[in-house]
Amino acid sequence: MSLVLVINSGSSSLKFGVFDGQERTILSGGAQGIGNDHASLEVLGSGGETLYADKEQYGSQGDALRKIAEQMRSSGTEPPVAVGHRIVHGGPTLVEHQIVTPAVLKTLRDDVHFAPLHIPPAIALIEEVEKLYPGTPQFACFDTAFHQTMPEAAWRMPLPAQYSAEGVRRYGFHGLSYESIVEALGANVPHRLVVAHLGNGASLAAIRDGKSIDTSMGMTPTGGIPMGTRPGDLDPGILLFLMRKHRLNADQLEEVLNRKSGLAGLSGISSDMREIEEAAAGDSHEAALAIEIFCRAIAKTIAAYAVVLGGLDLLVFTGGIGQHSVGTRSSVCRELEPVLGLKLNGDANRSNGDAISAPGSRCEVRIMAAEEELQIARHCRRLLAR
Repeated sequence: MSLVLVINSGSSSLKFGVFDGQERTILSGGAQGIGNDHASLEVLGSGGETLYADKEQYGSQGDALRKIAEQMRSSGTEPPVAVGHRIVHGGPTLVEHQIVTPAVLKTLRDDVHFAPLHIPPAIALIEEVEKLYPGTPQFACFDTAFHQTMPEAAWRMPLPAQYSAEGVRRYGFHGLSYESIVEALGANVPHRLVVAHLGNGASLAAIRDGKSIDTSMGMTPTGGIPMGTRPGDLDPGILLFLMRKHRLNADQLEEVLNRKSGLAGLSGISSDMREIEEAAAGDSHEAALAIEIFCRAIAKTIAAYAVVLGGLDLLVFTGGIGQHSVGTRSSVCRELEPVLGLKLNGDANRSNGDAISAPGSRCEVRIMAAEEELQIARHCRRLLAR
């Protein structure tokens, strides 16, 4: 049995999956809260059963990966024939899924400034895998790759040309999630599709005939719609104001923009939509406002993409919030109904059904699971076969 290990790292999390040649999940799971006192790790079997769980302090993604590798050995799982990594940003030159080479690693190190919170942990994991599985081919799968089909009018920023030449452009992210949705739809991919990947990180993509033509995140994963702790698009003058009025330097600005804004900043409670919805139900004005701003931004983006696409055939909600927040989907679709003729089936929405649009809706609405790890495994096998 030739197995592929997939590693999907975040700034404080690590998800993994082990897949066989028939795209079946052998093991899965991951660690949350890496770097703080409340970290936890879980390893699940092929049927979703818990094989291992702990609440230990994992100081880095590498610590968590070593524990995962240990549990793989304990369960009798064969060593992988390949390891795939989700890489958030490859800068202006690494724009295709590819095998990891010394040259690729050098480019990633040179381009750390494009995603300083994400690239260093990814490099550290590649180095850790080489220690755990020496000589095993590793593949870098870039979240930006899916969006390379965007036209220049979508990716070019309205700045002097010299900055564009330096790589200042719209890259777009969550590409592996969008790829997995397109893959799952298969021959049923509609002409005009919008996918809303809503989670702690959130973005939307306009997809024509399976190809990305626009997306909400920009040069970094900070832009677009408001997210768990990130603000999304801001008036650039706000940053100048914060620098001049509050004397914030680049590191301090990064802390505000990546850690203290978005739903967490608006609600003053949490970045977790479940906690915010609970507070809103308890009459918290700030929590209710955070939800309203979030849903309003999503609806505005979908409406804009309907313009870009010339209409809308299918709207897909995915990601943790997209798949599980009944209220978010309801609020977004309610705002779109007068504009796009979109109607929800309330019962299907409340039960998190697959198809949630009502009869007579001018646009189909569905909930689909993002399968980023499986998509990475597919790329690894395709690249191995070259």
